Amino acid sequence: MGADDVYLDAADRMEKAVTAMEHQLRSVRTGRASASLVDHIRIDYYGAMSPLGQIANIATPEPQMVVIRPFDPSVVKLIEKAILQSDIGINPSSDGKLIRLAIPPLSEERRRQLAGQVKKIGEEAKVAIRNVRRDANRDVDKMEKDSEITEDQSHKAKDDIQELTKDSEGKIDAVVLKKSEEILKF
Repeated sequence: MGADDVYLDAADRMEKAVTAMEHQLRSVRTGRASASLVDHIRIDYYGAMSPLGQIANIATPEPQMVVIRPFDPSVVKLIEKAILQSDIGINPSSDGKLIRLAIPPLSEERRRQLAGQVKKIGEEAKVAIRNVRRDANRDVDKMEKDSEITEDQSHKAKDDIQELTKDSEGKIDAVVLKKSEEILKF
């Protein structure tokens, strides 16, 4: 394994950290209806924990409404229960065939709390990226110590890894800023 392999591994792991953060941010409410608000909810469907999107059609017919239409109407109660147990903070209403989630407008205080939550998620992603950088630098140091690469190659590899870290942190900052603006916008 050479310095290039370490760099490519670090790049892959940092990209996965950014992608995981983006996925996590999709479930943060913005005051507008979005199918991704309930994407992470899983339902015990015939003994298997299934994502809601696999057992129901999720639509947003209005800006403040999410409608969930199960393919099998017998699971409406299970879906309602899962929504109530989730962290989205919305009470479902059901007519026995479909479930409606009315998205209430967010108060100014709640918007600020959600923006803080987004920032916290971004910081956690940055920590993950810095951990990848630490691991990559440790691998480069070991390769230098074992005389697999020269000191100059080690410095170049560490500089490249640092540049990759800055780029990844920049991506995180951009995503966090965009999501925060979306939340704070009235």
